[in-house]
Amino acid sequence: MLLRFRVANHRSIRDECELSLVGTKDYDDGAARVTGLRQGDDEVSVEPVVGVFGANASGKSNLLSSMYFMRRAVRESFAEWTKLTGVPREPFKLDPEARDETSVFEVDLVLGRQRVRYTYGFELSDDRVEAEWLYAYPKGERVVWFDREADRPPSEGDEYVFDEGGFQGKRDDLVGFTRPNALFLSTAAALNDPQLSAIHRWFLDNLWLVTPGQDVAARTDWTRRLLAGTSASAKARAQTGPQDYTRRLTQLLAIADLGLTGVDIDRDTGEVTLRHRTSSGDEAPLDFHGEESLGTHSWFAFLGPMLYVLDKGSVLLVDELDSSLHPTLAAEVVRLFQDPQANPRDAQLIFTTHDATLLGSEVLERPLGRDQVWITAKRTSGETEVYRLTEADPGPGENLERGYLRGRYGGVPRIGAGDMARELSWREQEKEREREARASA
Repeated sequence: MLLRFRVANHRSIRDECELSLVGTKDYDDGAARVTGLRQGDDEVSVEPVVGVFGANASGKSNLLSSMYFMRRAVRESFAEWTKLTGVPREPFKLDPEARDETSVFEVDLVLGRQRVRYTYGFELSDDRVEAEWLYAYPKGERVVWFDREADRPPSEGDEYVFDEGGFQGKRDDLVGFTRPNALFLSTAAALNDPQLSAIHRWFLDNLWLVTPGQDVAARTDWTRRLLAGTSASAKARAQTGPQDYTRRLTQLLAIADLGLTGVDIDRDTGEVTLRHRTSSGDEAPLDFHGEESLGTHSWFAFLGPMLYVLDKGSVLLVDELDSSLHPTLAAEVVRLFQDPQANPRDAQLIFTTHDATLLGSEVLERPLGRDQVWITAKRTSGETEVYRLTEADPGPGENLERGYLRGRYGGVPRIGAGDMARELSWREQEKEREREARASA
């Protein structure tokens, strides 16, 4: 489970920002899951869902981008970055000094049956990995698996520091194989170190990013392969018992009120046909590419990643959930991840949205709790600010939708009713006066 993510100096995020999924005691609305960890006398819980709200260009997408970049860096730095002279990072561009500062990425995780907490992170410059660290907390006490610092003073030790009770692999060999612009974790996994491969595996299975429009074809193919039983996920689940993806997908498509009665898959070609109910009560197949609606395509493409994450107990990132799904479907997706029976493996959903109806009121059964809502805002300097809704101290019965739209929590456009129309009207009036002045001259 993901507890926390920290980032600095990535795209519009200049100063350090932290997105926490740890439940808050004072604002717990009942969705948080137990982790097995304790902080003092309190048990640490984690939210299965977090929604990020904010105005256009406030940095919502960049927050998800930074998480996805961390995943790609762990996966690709050993093999792909060898083709580069440095590191392919994206520091804040509106201040020239940011190019000389490092970019920071860090996660806190809970992994394994023993529910051990780990902290993994790194700092990057344009040229190299400046720092990298992995800490474990098997009994609540920090154990340094490795701590790498490119410019560590000789008086403080070598570039790499290892605790004796931490990482037990072939340290010297792995250090020797790790390039300045590659991550030690990526190198260790590429060379099949069993201890660090478990941490590396988390990044392979998590932080999947769904973006509106751009990856619909790939996600459609993902769902199609689940139906055909040719995906890695379907094969893996088949080893422990039969998984009827056709049944599950048919049910989820039918829930969307698409008039669907069945799904057929040609296992040779992979072509999908959806059967629909006719006015006479019979069934009629529709060509998936030529006759199905864009809404059906969007929902079908969303189901593959969602089912994969639910089966794996992974973290799914969705940019602009409201662009991919109708508000009613979006709310149902949130409720699905919140439900312990529908989501027994503690999968997590982090999404961005403009859809304030997800905030609703308790009377309207809003799907998000108060500490599951985060806000992004753009400062006048162009930097993104990220903060939790609870910083505004909303009451247990407060209508979050109304408060958000009225600007009580920030994160909404600074524009008054009619401002846009008045601005355009004023411009047209100016043009008319100019034309009249030229005509009378």
